[in-house]
Amino acid sequence: MADSVADSVTAAGDQHRRHGTREAVLFGGVYGAVLASSLVAALTQYGHTSAASRRYDALWLLVTAFASALAHGYAHYIAERTPQRRWEVLRSLADEWPLVMTVLPTVFLLAGAGWGWWRPNGIEYIAFGMNIAILFGLGLFTARGSGRGWVAATLIGVMDAALGLIVVVANAFIK
Repeated sequence: MADSVADSVTAAGDQHRRHGTREAVLFGGVYGAVLASSLVAALTQYGHTSAASRRYDALWLLVTAFASALAHGYAHYIAERTPQRRWEVLRSLADEWPLVMTVLPTVFLLAGAGWGWWRPNGIEYIAFGMNIAILFGLGLFTARGSGRGWVAATLIGVMDAALGLIVVVANAFIK
């Protein structure tokens, strides 16, 4: 009897903690795209746009994405108040893959500018535009995937993109 109660509590905890892939992609993707835009804005605040500074920016963005994913996954793990197995911490960390994946295009842009594939000056504006497009796409496709109509899905995409626009506008005012 005690084992069946513990099993049902653990199963309920797994159902409560585990989110669907669509939800994880939307959450991690939005978080990652806003993080990427914010960090690019912060790192280019003082006009350091040399190739070396862009390589540095790419590395810091990657380190920050991994640190954020680890912190977020670990926070989910310790915040659960249900019995957990040891391996579940690894699953909690692995669930944060969308956050890291979403920053990789920005890392690629910055690293490419650092390696001389394109001009390092002004690449932040391309990164901002790309992250706004990613935010729009994430909102649109996840809303469509959850059964919403085109109008509602487009509005959700626009609202997600607005998060990226807030970062761009804040960056313009801060500079």
